[in-house]
Amino acid sequence: MRDETDTGLVAAVEARRAALVVLTQDLIRIPTLNPPGRNYREICEYLDGRLAGAGFSVEMIRAKGAPADSDRFPRWNIVARREGGRPGQTVHFNSHHDVVEVGSDWTRDPFGGELDGDRIYGRGACDMKGGLAASVIAAEAFLSVCPEFAGAVEISATADEESGGYGGVAYLAERGWFDPARVQHVIIPEPLNKDRICLGHRGVWWAEIETRGRIAHGSMPFLGDSAIRHMSAVLAEMEATLFPLLASKRTAMPVVPEGAKNSTLNINSIHGGEAEQAQDYTGLPAPCVPDRCRIVIDRRFLIEEDLSEVKAEVSAMMERIRAERPNFSYEVRDLFEVQPTMTDADAPIVTTVASAIEKVLARRPDYVVSPGTYDQKHIDRIGRLGNCIAYGPGILDLAHQPDEWIGVQDMIDSAKVMALTLAELLAS
Repeated sequence: MRDETDTGLVAAVEARRAALVVLTQDLIRIPTLNPPGRNYREICEYLDGRLAGAGFSVEMIRAKGAPADSDRFPRWNIVARREGGRPGQTVHFNSHHDVVEVGSDWTRDPFGGELDGDRIYGRGACDMKGGLAASVIAAEAFLSVCPEFAGAVEISATADEESGGYGGVAYLAERGWFDPARVQHVIIPEPLNKDRICLGHRGVWWAEIETRGRIAHGSMPFLGDSAIRHMSAVLAEMEATLFPLLASKRTAMPVVPEGAKNSTLNINSIHGGEAEQAQDYTGLPAPCVPDRCRIVIDRRFLIEEDLSEVKAEVSAMMERIRAERPNFSYEVRDLFEVQPTMTDADAPIVTTVASAIEKVLARRPDYVVSPGTYDQKHIDRIGRLGNCIAYGPGILDLAHQPDEWIGVQDMIDSAKVMALTLAELLAS
């Protein structure tokens, strides 16, 4: 009986190939740019119509009071639920609907949803409107083949993953939407390749380091104290001691790509002295010694590291500089932090998706961990739901790139995996 069900599900997904293409194109053509958070309600209303038509009960949820939420750019989310005919567990597909800025060097319309051969192009095609579309098609195929299932299927489209997820999954998790009493299995269709299961991600600590000096006339710098020169000492010490220390740390987590198995630090930005003027300003800067310089650091750390130790390494570095450098004054300010997370490889959602991948692709999946964070962090830490993975179509390297695209066949194959997963967990 299971073989017949699986065959029927595969055929039901294949029959929806054209619908999958149109759905993906429609989603891409709604430019949900973040920042600032454009067209969030529009995409939620579009999905409301689509999912309500498939028998889902739908709730539109605004994350009022969340970071970046405003009347001009409200943070809208949608959660759709389809109940089965008898009690059982709930499988939830969560996708973010926001996309990053377009950037330059595109050769196609970033919001055109152009189909060229097997590829659909556009901002968000890969990250992650293709995955969202695949989950909708998978659910619709499952409902057509297994109408008398147990439990419930949920699909959400949430805001602001690209800027931390606080107006999306975090907001929902704080209000119980991912409570293990109501949801037992979560799949996040991020683009990690159709034959890989992503178990989690590294940790992140963002911080701002400021060095201080004293302003003076630029023709008499000896009367001032350059904060930029002090920051140059910080950068030199990073090169001499901190970067080699991080390169020596290596994780047992299956992080991809290979370089991300080490701890890393990126200097995200640097600002010192006079603020930059508007582009139409044609004058010269004022001759001043800079009394402030700031850098933002993006530190990615491993599950084997403790966040307090990560912060202590930077503090120790700064104290070494202060001990050796006259008049050195600084401040380190926390901006953002996320603990690493990794679902057990024998968790129910992992083993079920792995079995479905073997059926669809005739090979065993690879298990990976993401170098950067995604919304699993909120489901795990706030929702206290550990049975969560990222699995979806697309090549991660294409995310945030010009001419971003998603493969139609990859979406079809991933939708088959998702549909078989639903059958295993809800139609047994």
